[in-house]
Amino acid sequence: MSLDHQRETQFNREGQLREQQLKNELRKLQSFMNRDPFVSVLIDGDGMIFEDEMIRRGEMGGKEAATRLWNEIKDYVHEKLPDIPSDCRTVTRIYANLKGLADVCYKAGTVERSSTVEDFYRGFTGSKILFDFIDVGPGKDRADEKITELFKLHLSDYHCHHIFFGCSHDNGYARLLEQYTEPTLTTRITLLEGVPFEKELKFLQSQYSTVKFDGLFRPQKINIHSQPQYSVPQPAPNRLVEASPDNVGVPLSQNFYQSPFPPITSASNPSPAPSNPSIPNPRATSWATTATAAAHFVSPPATPTPTVSHPITSEEIPRNRYGQRIDPPIVYDKEVVNKVRNLKLCNVYFLRRDCQYDPCTHSHKYKITKNELAALKTIARMVPCYYGSDCDDPKCIYGHR
Repeated sequence: MSLDHQRETQFNREGQLREQQLKNELRKLQSFMNRDPFVSVLIDGDGMIFEDEMIRRGEMGGKEAATRLWNEIKDYVHEKLPDIPSDCRTVTRIYANLKGLADVCYKAGTVERSSTVEDFYRGFTGSKILFDFIDVGPGKDRADEKITELFKLHLSDYHCHHIFFGCSHDNGYARLLEQYTEPTLTTRITLLEGVPFEKELKFLQSQYSTVKFDGLFRPQKINIHSQPQYSVPQPAPNRLVEASPDNVGVPLSQNFYQSPFPPITSASNPSPAPSNPSIPNPRATSWATTATAAAHFVSPPATPTPTVSHPITSEEIPRNRYGQRIDPPIVYDKEVVNKVRNLKLCNVYFLRRDCQYDPCTHSHKYKITKNELAALKTIARMVPCYYGSDCDDPKCIYGHR
């Protein structure tokens, strides 16, 4: 009996020691898991755009936008999410095609120079350590894919206590949110509203918390066609269009007319308006006046090669039976496409003939062949147009799907 008692006493003592060790390990693990709590702010910057007034102020406006967003998130967490630790930090990521966004803001008259948008997001990124704007470059769904993967990563991260998701402009994110409709997950997600929620997102809106920070993001999409109309520019005398195999429908000189829109390929500040007093400021001309002015030009003479007798107007843009713009097929050589990719040619100069950047970082002097021109059109069309199938720009060089 004495031996059995000793064994039982030793067994109990070892059990108590083991239990205490496990409790200590659990406390350490819990302490580690509670370390560095944060909330994630994920924004698709192609559609969730800050207010015009802040963007116009460039770098200082970017710093103001970051500070206001940080304060709004902090106040919301304090009021609506009391269970989140008070030392929780805010990690913000904005993904967008910076060049495309800057060009759209310039065309809409939001900024006088496209570089102002770059200054704005540089100020935004520099104002807070955990605030970043990431330029994804041109390409279909690049921002969407990065945001989607980061959303999934943060949702399964124990350190991430909440996700603020800025996506109200894009129905595509409905596919992502439909995967996470369990109450344990939806309570960890708040949808940010800039422009009104698109139809499919509005259908899911009741399952998630939503918030709109007034005066921070634009409440409507940018419309570059809402600019004031100006008088039609008059072409310079005796400026005809010369047709040749390599430059069919291309004017001999850029001086007779300047496109009302900035170039989209090369990055720099736009050049000043032409000195000819008979030609108005290029930025002050609408697409409607472009089409009207084009009607004054003389058609090129017939040649054995295919020719364009006059510039395409918005009424002549190919569309399907639903009124959506479609792109005519292009015959191209893959080897030529690969070659042209490495030439760093200015798409806007060779395809639109209205590059306004001086100096331009891409080549204007290359003697392009007919096959290379077709390849360049193909490369340009790989970049989706910001306005998609609704685009009514007769000279648009991008893809419309």
